[in-house]
Amino acid sequence: MKKSKGGRGDRGRQGGRAKSEERDRGGFKTSRHGTGKRASPAGPKAAQKAAAEAREAKGDGRAKAQESRFLRGQAISPSPITGKETVADLIDNAFLAYNAARLREACLLYTRKMLEADVTVGLTLTGALTPAGLGMAAIIPLIESGFVDWIISTGANLYHDTHFGLGLAMHRGNPQESDVVLREEGIVRIYDIFFDYDVLLSTDAFFRKIIAQPEFQRPMSSAEFHWLAGKYVRERERALGIGTKSLLSAAHSAGVPIYTSSPGDSSIGMNIAALALEGNKLILDPNRDVNETASIVLSAKRGGGKSGVFIVGGGSPKNFALQTEPQIQEVLGIDEKGHDFFLQMTDARPDTGGLSGATPAEAVSWGKIDPDRLPDAVVCYADSTISLPLLTSYALANRRSRPLKRLYDRRKEMMDVLIREFEQASGPGEASEVDATLPMHR
Repeated sequence: MKKSKGGRGDRGRQGGRAKSEERDRGGFKTSRHGTGKRASPAGPKAAQKAAAEAREAKGDGRAKAQESRFLRGQAISPSPITGKETVADLIDNAFLAYNAARLREACLLYTRKMLEADVTVGLTLTGALTPAGLGMAAIIPLIESGFVDWIISTGANLYHDTHFGLGLAMHRGNPQESDVVLREEGIVRIYDIFFDYDVLLSTDAFFRKIIAQPEFQRPMSSAEFHWLAGKYVRERERALGIGTKSLLSAAHSAGVPIYTSSPGDSSIGMNIAALALEGNKLILDPNRDVNETASIVLSAKRGGGKSGVFIVGGGSPKNFALQTEPQIQEVLGIDEKGHDFFLQMTDARPDTGGLSGATPAEAVSWGKIDPDRLPDAVVCYADSTISLPLLTSYALANRRSRPLKRLYDRRKEMMDVLIREFEQASGPGEASEVDATLPMHR
């Protein structure tokens, strides 16, 4: 009996020693942190302190290089800024941490992966970007370089973009001015951008004039409407001799389709609605937009390529671009996995539940992003009026122009792919099967 108790006692004492050693290591397992020879916050502090003092006594305070996988990133040791750097040099050398590092990652993702020849790039635009001149400064150069293949924008961005193509002026102003005084003076303000009220009236008159033309008297997708409008803006630019000032004009020339996710939510939609009261037959058909955008993504994948989304801001255009994959998979029943590349510039937080702050990881749960490609997703939390020009400059400095894909000209071809796969996925009898499941979801 004593031997038996002694045996149990030995095991107890061994267990006690093991627990004591574990406490010496800060409560962490040896398998994870070693025996204590390697400095770690979880290891024996006295021994680590003594080792550091011994190194310092020898005149070398540096710890021995460690092989941790967490220390494989680039060492932070930038060269001093001299004032002679290009934008690309500055981003590569000095944008090393925090949101500067996220912008650098965005630039690398865009230039090294998304601008490969087999990637179809969709750009979404939210926020008052074109009034600030970013259409001319950044978006038109991206279009003309073949770095953007299709676009989803708020209607407001396209409306204000048109001002420039018509030779109308926007001015820098002081946001502290009295809005009551500005109203009395006939001045409209977008934060620190000022323009005459007649700019709105002139642009409204332009749209009403072209919408009355015979070619607009039918239902159409917003891409077709913007392509036709871009033709007229292009003609006005040429008549005025001002060059390409409008992204509608540039997209028309490059064959880049432009969609809007909420066509009634802008002055363009308001003028279309007003003319409808007079019998105008133009209708912007959201069904065509939903299916056409899905066909762009599906055709890119079925052609052996990849799909990338470049989201500036967020909001409805962001969702409209990302919902192409649920439309393909969930609604049409076509086998697909999600977008391959996700790049977003936003100042929205994810924890408030707003769409603009929704993360790529969240989009995976909806089937919008391919989970296998989640490492190829970057969110840069920055003001897009700062980050977009920087990324544009970086891309133009590091990549040659790509051949234009001219997706607008291929809309029928891409829709044929979507329709064919939808019919194959549907098969006989599916309608009755779907009807049988509906009560369970009500």
